[in-house]
Amino acid sequence: MQVKKSLIVVNSFKEESKSLGSEIQAYLRKLKIQADIFVFNGFSEQYPFYGYDFVITMGGDGTVLFAARGCASLGIPIFPINFGSFGFIASVQRDEWKKELDDFLAGNSVIDERGMLRADLLRAGQRRLTATGLNDIVICGKTAAHTISFNVLYDKVPLGEIKADGIIISTATGSTAYSASAGGPIIDPGLDAMVLTLMNAFSLSSRPIVLSPEGQIEIEILPSRISDVVISVDGQIPVDLHVGDVIKIHQIEEKARLIGCTKEKFYNALRSKLNWSGGPQHA
Repeated sequence: MQVKKSLIVVNSFKEESKSLGSEIQAYLRKLKIQADIFVFNGFSEQYPFYGYDFVITMGGDGTVLFAARGCASLGIPIFPINFGSFGFIASVQRDEWKKELDDFLAGNSVIDERGMLRADLLRAGQRRLTATGLNDIVICGKTAAHTISFNVLYDKVPLGEIKADGIIISTATGSTAYSASAGGPIIDPGLDAMVLTLMNAFSLSSRPIVLSPEGQIEIEILPSRISDVVISVDGQIPVDLHVGDVIKIHQIEEKARLIGCTKEKFYNALRSKLNWSGGPQHA
C-alpha cells in the first residue's frame, strides 16, 4: 500500500500519548510520509481526516470511536494504539507499535471492517439530528434510576411498549461496552448484528435481543413521570428528547476500517480485561 499522508490523533489528557505521538511522527517523516498531529480532548465536532491515507489514534477506545465517526465515510483505515483501560478496539499495544506499523506499511496487516449505526431523530416529522456511531446508541433519563416509557418497533413490527431506565442499541463491536454492563451478550466482532439491551427493565421477562443489521429499529418516546430524556451516540454529549420524538436506527453501508484488530487480540482482551475464562483458573 502506497501511503503519503497520515494524521496522528493524540489524547490531550495523556502525556505519554503526546510524547509517543511525536516519536511516531518523526519515524514516519524519516520514511518520507507526511505526519500531522491533531489533539483530541474527548469531545470534538471537528473531523479533520479528509485527504489522509491513514490515521493513527493514541488513546483508548473513545479516541478510536472519534476517528471511526470521521473516517468511515472516507474509507480511511485507523491504526489504533491503546492508551486506555480495555483496548477492545484500540488493540495495538504501545510496545509493539513499530513492528505493527511496519507490517501495515508493507501491506501485511489485517484490516478489519466493522459495522456502524446511524440514528435519525425525528420531531413532528422533521429530522432534528443525525449521528453515527461504532459502539452504541443510548436513550435514557438524565438522572439515574428514573424509568422512562417508549414504543419499540423492528421493521415496523411492534416489539412492545417498554418501561425501563433506558435502552441501548449496540453493534457487535459495542457489545463489550455499555451493553455488556447492562447484561447484554458479547458478540464476536466478525458478526454483523444489532443488539437491543434494556437498562433495568420494569419487567423481569425482558431479555436482550440480537437483531439483523439489515432491519431498522424505531423508538418513540412516550409520556412518563420524568421529562428529562436524552440520546447519546458513542458516549458523546447527550441531546435532549421530547415526548413524541421518534428515533430511527439502522446500520450504514460504510464500515470502520481498523488495522491489526485480529480475532486473537479480541479474545485476549476478553480474557484479560473482563476475566472471561469459562470457569475457575487453577495454578
